[in-house]
Amino acid sequence: MSDTGKVDREFFESQIEPKLGATRDDVALGPKHGVDFGVVTVEDTAVVMATDPVSILPQLGFRRAGRFAVRIVLSDVAVSGLPPSHLSIAFTLPPSMSDGEFAQTWDAIHEECRDLGVSVVTGHTARYEGCSYPWVGGATAMAVGDPEAVVRPDGARPGDDLLVTRGPAVESAGLLSSLFPDAVDVDPSTLATVQSGLDDLDGVRDAVTAAAAGRVTAMHDVTEGGLVGALHEVARSGGVRLAVDTDAVPTQSPVVTVCEALGMDPWRATSAGTLVIAVDPDDTDDVVEALRERGTPVGIAGRVEAGSGVVVDGEETSPPDGDASWPVYERLLEE
Repeated sequence: MSDTGKVDREFFESQIEPKLGATRDDVALGPKHGVDFGVVTVEDTAVVMATDPVSILPQLGFRRAGRFAVRIVLSDVAVSGLPPSHLSIAFTLPPSMSDGEFAQTWDAIHEECRDLGVSVVTGHTARYEGCSYPWVGGATAMAVGDPEAVVRPDGARPGDDLLVTRGPAVESAGLLSSLFPDAVDVDPSTLATVQSGLDDLDGVRDAVTAAAAGRVTAMHDVTEGGLVGALHEVARSGGVRLAVDTDAVPTQSPVVTVCEALGMDPWRATSAGTLVIAVDPDDTDDVVEALRERGTPVGIAGRVEAGSGVVVDGEETSPPDGDASWPVYERLLEE
């Protein structure tokens, strides 16, 4: 197991997966490494659930940080294709966080949930010694709907088209350039563009839009391990091979410039809000059009094939053994 970041597959499969409490018939999809959500079936209704830490970065401003945090939490159920509907959230706040700062954070979370039709149903809020930013709690997001409408993480099929939205490293480049602006040696215009790109990351609405527009067979949010990691997780879950063309992946040149300045591989750096989407080829044009209508960059980045693994520009790739942004973050903290 690595010192930071998510546990690896070996740790998960040896320590966690064999010990999941009671076996229940209503669990339609339980924990799997690299899978965003679980599903419980209640009578004829699917309840999709996902739990994540809550991260608040004061450097973003508390309203902006709250909106960004809740989007990250809700995105893991949105990739099921069902719109998020309920939220349970617990805050373990640092004593240094003032009532006014929390109010700004909570106002932003409330407004984002209200706009998405998400109801906060329970939670916990307290200050505790020893707690510190950015990890200030945890949350469970839920989506309720037709079991037949759930987009399973293992659903990619040979012959499907593979879409990628927004591009690699948009989140990590935006966060690092916001947290350490003086350490990023790029021109002010590029820096401002990458910093503001955080506000455009909206995997929740992108996922719901894609699922409503056509026959999406699998979706995955690009988090730790970056785009390469997400591609390997989709391939492994579905027992398929993914063939990707880098020229067809939407790439934001200011993001690439910041990654180069930081010495960070953009394809292996987290980018929550970027989605990998497998689509029935007969519906690809409809899904692409729907995403572009809401202003989301999207490319038909490749194909799903029989086999295993991920091929990028004809070359076999290996799964990341970590996230490229973590060592950069740790280095910048020390400087």
